Amino acid sequence: MNKPAEHISPLDPDDIGFNTSGNEHIQDVLGARRSFLKGSAGAAVASLFGSLGLAACGGGSSTSEAAAAVVSSSSSAASSAAASSAAASSATTSLLGFTPVAKSLADVFTVPSGYTATVIYALGDPLSAATPAFKNDGTDSDFENRAGDCHDGMEYFGLSAAGLPDQSSSDRGLLAMNHEYINQTFLHASGPTSGTRPAAEVDKEVAAHGVSVVEIKKTGGKFATVQSSSFNRRVTGLTEIEIAGPAAGHALLKTKFSLDGKKTRGTLNNCGTGKTPWGTLLTGEENWSGYFKRASGDDALRDAKSVTSLNRYGRKQNTSSRYGWETAGADDKYARWNISVTGGSTDGSDDYRNELNGQGYITEIDPYSKSAVVRKRTALGRFNHEAAAVSKPVAGKPLAVYMGDDAQNEYVYKFVSAANWDAADANPLDRIATGDKYLNNGTLYVAKFNADGSGSWLELSLGNSTVKNYATYAFADLGDVVINARLAADAVGATKMDRPEWCSVNPANGEVYFTMTNNTSRTAATVDAANPRAYTDTKGASTTQNGNVNGHIIRIAESSANPAATSFKWDVYAFGAEATAAAGVNLSGLDDSNDFSSPDGLGFTQSSGICWIQTDDGAYTDVTNCMMLAALPGTVGDGGDVSVTSGSTTLTTKMGAKPGTKLKRFLVGPYDQEITGVCESPDGKTLFVNVQHPGEGSVVANIADPSKYTSQWPSNAGYGAGKRPRSATVMITRNDGGLIGS
Repeated sequence: MNKPAEHISPLDPDDIGFNTSGNEHIQDVLGARRSFLKGSAGAAVASLFGSLGLAACGGGSSTSEAAAAVVSSSSSAASSAAASSAAASSATTSLLGFTPVAKSLADVFTVPSGYTATVIYALGDPLSAATPAFKNDGTDSDFENRAGDCHDGMEYFGLSAAGLPDQSSSDRGLLAMNHEYINQTFLHASGPTSGTRPAAEVDKEVAAHGVSVVEIKKTGGKFATVQSSSFNRRVTGLTEIEIAGPAAGHALLKTKFSLDGKKTRGTLNNCGTGKTPWGTLLTGEENWSGYFKRASGDDALRDAKSVTSLNRYGRKQNTSSRYGWETAGADDKYARWNISVTGGSTDGSDDYRNELNGQGYITEIDPYSKSAVVRKRTALGRFNHEAAAVSKPVAGKPLAVYMGDDAQNEYVYKFVSAANWDAADANPLDRIATGDKYLNNGTLYVAKFNADGSGSWLELSLGNSTVKNYATYAFADLGDVVINARLAADAVGATKMDRPEWCSVNPANGEVYFTMTNNTSRTAATVDAANPRAYTDTKGASTTQNGNVNGHIIRIAESSANPAATSFKWDVYAFGAEATAAAGVNLSGLDDSNDFSSPDGLGFTQSSGICWIQTDDGAYTDVTNCMMLAALPGTVGDGGDVSVTSGSTTLTTKMGAKPGTKLKRFLVGPYDQEITGVCESPDGKTLFVNVQHPGEGSVVANIADPSKYTSQWPSNAGYGAGKRPRSATVMITRNDGGLIGS
């Protein structure tokens, strides 16, 4: 059949990696995440898909469903009726009982027969009663009171009928979600101004970053946003934020804005999320380095340590910024984006040479309180954060927070709290103070994976002599260690992973799953037991892709199931692959019902224990749009050793049992997007996911006419004005009101 033009999949510059240490590559066979699905699809593709909304793939929906929804059925009307009848007749329908959704290149959002999906919150939607409806023509402003761009990770926080925190409420709640970055072409009427940027454009772009908190409430059995809610708020790239933990007040955080190094402005490029046991949001700052400019000749104005740090975090001298925000004027809020030495002080108190050190953390937000301070938790380290997965709380035991550094050849980390969990802290009066208790003091570790399936957590502190005596960088104190966590991880010989993405804890057994999206730089000469695949993949008629272009998912089991353990076992849960790939590539035996490429977002739902796997792909997009799969994974060690040959190299790797029918494709998104972010209502009957950057290939192709953008979603499904595509949150429900995924 006819296929759209192949997607161009450039890496974000921050994803490429700046790790020049000699540490071994464990994950070298699988990295290259955040391929933004950029591509050129031109007018022919727009003509093909522009009129498609959410038509059924086989079955039909009622007129009322079609008017409100963004969904289609994936099978015939007859199978839909049969599925609904079967579900209604049995309250014990087994999990993953749905018919898998087929792969698709249509500009629609497709879920299984018997399910409905509805857009409830999209780019530009107003968050106050006074904010006008979104026109979606590039002229809208006031993004301090609108949904930001590029929806990403999100969490659900329950509200009682009285408006108090209630984690069991499935009728009223708050969605707290990240807005990772922006698509300038869609935000401005005629695209962004090149060269010197107008202040009005920059102000809009900065405000469209950050985090949303929006109230949702059931009406007629389904959630909708509450525009006038007093809980609604935005945290943006300009919001004042406190620095907490061992780096608070550090000399490396002194700026013209914060002479004492205890505060900064903004949270940037927020990707994955986490939820604490005390009811706060943890948001990860991912590709933040590229937002800052550094001038030519700046090295000569700094000491050697500063230069080493900046180079390790991707800001070499003579490096331009992503959006040119520093060009918008002399105002301090624009000057901060230039991190060159421009002042005469010795400590950086008269310029923004240290501004970069205020970004790159897990940031904690209390979604229930607008007045609560927002704090960056520096004890958890500074790097390209994805999600932050908190271990299951056990009274009298410390908490662990698991994290990945999303860039090629970076590492997997965990933080273990010094405080032991007290169940009384599950519903505290001051949630941010509770965060101080568990997230400001503890031990940061980095992972080393061994070829025999074992692993160890290596301590990052001056108590570790390897860190203290590191020749490349002389750490001054613990604050210096966490600010430069990448250098400390280099020092101890951590295993180089390949763009560790999201992570999540299996509620059934405490095992931790990490997505490793892909790695096109892997070769037969650099494979190892944990990264055994280096192969050539053909995309479309003529494009070849090398390395491990489809990615994999790795999982770990802590020794004695103790999150504070310093050793673990690991295996590969599943290798991404096309169903038709050779057995030496398709090691997990995937078929048309569950094959996938470039796993990215990942999360377990508490109600069902399903592991939801989301893709952000550029390798398989000639065949299918990005998707989400549902899995019932086993345990580390449920498979065995697998022999893998790459070129002249044959290795043995640890692989879990082939997933088979315990892995099914649950949904496929519209064109030119990624599926990301997942959370649920506590009763498990409503699932929320995000669609990020639909139509982003239009940006790469420089398509100026909105009617010819590569995606028209969700306007082609009847949601909102205009034809410009919008990132959006989708609510998924079963038509019979049952548990999602059954």
